[in-house]
Amino acid sequence: MTRRTYYGEDINVTFDADLCQHSGRCVSGLPQVFEVGRRPWVLPDAADADRVAQVVSSCPSGALLYERKHQADSQAQ
Repeated sequence: MTRRTYYGEDINVTFDADLCQHSGRCVSGLPQVFEVGRRPWVLPDAADADRVAQVVSSCPSGALLYERKHQADSQAQ
């Protein structure tokens, strides 16, 4: 398992390609944050942290997780 972290000001997003099922919920949910053809493909600061957390939470495989920097709310493992 290789989990990569994308750092934002208010929220960090991690991604594990080995778990990804390519459902596309991230890309369709927040295309300004998640864009497969861009490097880096995750820009956590491109949307409100609450919305990023909501879209990351919709990931069915658990490939995406988030960690809030200024709140107790997080999914990080």
